Amino acid sequence: MTSPQRAAPAPRSTLTRARVLESAVALADRDGLGSLTMRSLARELGIEAMSLYHHVSSKENLLDGVVDLVAAEIEDAVAGLEPPPDDAPPSAWKPAVRRQILAARAVLLRHPWASQALQTRTSFSLHVVQYYDSLVGLMRRGGLSYDLIHHAMHALGSRALGFTQELFEPDGAVAGFATGGGPAEGADDATVAMLEQMADQLPYMTQMLAEVAHEGPESTLGWCDDQSEFEFGLDLVLDGLERLRVSAAGRTA
Repeated sequence: MTSPQRAAPAPRSTLTRARVLESAVALADRDGLGSLTMRSLARELGIEAMSLYHHVSSKENLLDGVVDLVAAEIEDAVAGLEPPPDDAPPSAWKPAVRRQILAARAVLLRHPWASQALQTRTSFSLHVVQYYDSLVGLMRRGGLSYDLIHHAMHALGSRALGFTQELFEPDGAVAGFATGGGPAEGADDATVAMLEQMADQLPYMTQMLAEVAHEGPESTLGWCDDQSEFEFGLDLVLDGLERLRVSAAGRTA
């Protein structure tokens, strides 16, 4: 009687740089950027940490890789947008640029940690540069001069990539209050006392923060960077650029 044959074990998928980076993005999506270490990523992959160094040479190289992966996702999202038709009026540049930037933001909202990682990079991903080039192309085809486009890119800053880079980002009770929590939603006595003390020294700032209500976390990438705040700032810049474009066109007519 022949003995039953054992099924061959399923082969482990080959570890590649692409698989490492995809797992890193998934880990950061689930647990945040602070969780993304070589050791935690190795655990996620079920391998020894030293094995990672065949695919990512360092933590910085890992961060460059995950940023590049998110930037490629942004580029793919933008590639799916309908460009303005050839016979579109010059003013069509503005809604086209707005759509592209909001498409980039939608990708960042799927990866909320990515805006933090982007701010730490010292080199450009090719995908990021290609994304910027497409923005410049939309503005140029809309009739903006290269000089005005150069000013526009500086004025947009991080908004061109879909997030607002804030100078300060408080934490703890003040941050909760400033993002719409407020004492009425469960702040402790120390928080209430601190805000009352602030009201004596900073009456206008305290009153403003008490009245401001931001959207929920699903539309937020950072302190005071929810969707409505982001679009408000973006529209101010784009509206101003359109006025400058029209003014320049009038001078050359």
